[in-house]
Amino acid sequence: MSLHLIPRRNSKARHRRADRAELQQELQQLRRQLVGAADVIAAQQRQLDEVRAHLAEAEQVAVCVSADLEDRTVEHAEAVAEATYLRAQLAPYLAAEANAAAITVPDAVRDTTAVEDQATAPIDVRPLWLALDVDRIVRVADAPAADDPRTPTWVPDPDSETTQSLRVAAA
Repeated sequence: MSLHLIPRRNSKARHRRADRAELQQELQQLRRQLVGAADVIAAQQRQLDEVRAHLAEAEQVAVCVSADLEDRTVEHAEAVAEATYLRAQLAPYLAAEANAAAITVPDAVRDTTAVEDQATAPIDVRPLWLALDVDRIVRVADAPAADDPRTPTWVPDPDSETTQSLRVAAA
């Protein structure tokens, strides 16, 4: 055994006094924490009890709603069956009434005595110069010369094939 491993009593006693004071403080602090923890646990226990009470109430409401839903489902099925039965009984009467009040008009015959029911005139689909009985605005024979600077670029040259065919078509 070495000498430095043997504990000395004097140094230990000093440390024990210091450790004892620290341990007393720590013990008091832990007791305060224990009291605080007990308060927190009590508060959470109250909340848990409230939640359990609400859960029980919600389960009771769910059971009541489920029973009510089952009752309404049965009532709905009965009402649908009764409505189907009544429609079947009513169908011949509805058909007889529809036949008695039927409007019988031959196909393609329309009463046009009222002003709002007057037939419209057919739409005139012709070129405007024929519909309005006017000549064309630009005649190929009267077209300006192609080299004239005032001539639009879309006007064909008087000697071109297009102009010749237009002159023949216009004549």
